[in-house]
Amino acid sequence: MSLLALMEWLGENGAAALGGLIIGTLFGVFAQRSKFCLRAAVVEFARGNIGHKTSIWLLTFSAAVFGTQLLQFVGVIDLTEVRQLSNTGSISGALLGGLMFGAGMILARGCSSRLLVLSATGNLRALLSGLIFAVTAQASLYGIASPVRNWLTGLWTVSDTSMLNIVSLFSLPEGSSLFLGSAFLIGALFFAFYNKLRPIVFGGALGVGLTIVLAWVFNYSMAQEAFSVIPVKAVTFTGPSADALMLALSPPGSQIDFDIGLVPGVFLGSFIAAFFAKELKIVGFISGLCMRRYIFGAMFMGFGGMLAGGCAVGAGVTGGSIFALTAWLTLTGMWAGAALTDWLIDRENETCLTTGTSSPAAT
Repeated sequence: MSLLALMEWLGENGAAALGGLIIGTLFGVFAQRSKFCLRAAVVEFARGNIGHKTSIWLLTFSAAVFGTQLLQFVGVIDLTEVRQLSNTGSISGALLGGLMFGAGMILARGCSSRLLVLSATGNLRALLSGLIFAVTAQASLYGIASPVRNWLTGLWTVSDTSMLNIVSLFSLPEGSSLFLGSAFLIGALFFAFYNKLRPIVFGGALGVGLTIVLAWVFNYSMAQEAFSVIPVKAVTFTGPSADALMLALSPPGSQIDFDIGLVPGVFLGSFIAAFFAKELKIVGFISGLCMRRYIFGAMFMGFGGMLAGGCAVGAGVTGGSIFALTAWLTLTGMWAGAALTDWLIDRENETCLTTGTSSPAAT
């Protein structure tokens, strides 16, 4: 069935939601099997090692960058007018939000996407943290925390859109973005083979990155075919998590879109992958102190992600794949905030680990 026929059958919003559900399901399967996690990668790297966890993140990131830039180079998609490159950018929001999000994902032991993936496998800590993340994100967007977010966002902004693309900012020649994407991919493949990633992990990491590319293609195609205005975007979890929560609390018949399909899709995909891998397991908090740690971490991520305009996937991979300046600044802030928090809190004495947990990425 063609995209146009699907839109005629389900309507534009219905088709967008179905696309989000399918792409989200693929993301959930790949993320669950690869154990993709920015927090685990930062901890490993900050402690002086480029091992399995860093290699997994690098594969995902480089696959998204290379695939996106390749399709742009050959003219399949045109992402020059997406939000990250065409609206006023907040440098202060990117840096401060990235730092807060990075600190939060150390405290909550996973970024927002990782919490969603883990919650589907029976991790009650991740489920509670994810709900608090969504509530905080919604409060930061429209609720009690929105005035503070708006004030921090406005401290340092850039209205010249030519400065929002790193390639144009540094006056790099045409094709530089594809060259950089190729370089990232070569480097990621080197570390993947050096660390002897298992085929299922290797494929899963690449798969997560390629779902970002697929989301760009799908939403770009939707925008070209639809009569109404449909924003061209890929995968992020800050706004969609808040939207999914509000939809659950809203009367039946509320409007659906790509983001509404994405979140349950990731949950479904992760559950399916964990079920067939026999990795479903109820995991809870080991103490009240640890519960408080997760709650504060989720709140930091919710506010920081909304302040920065994206989460570890939304800014770190999706925004990074189009070389958006604010996304790369956010990603830098996340790595710095996470590394500093790990050094201050967990490096000497890791707390709140559940018995039987074998690695940071699994928590």
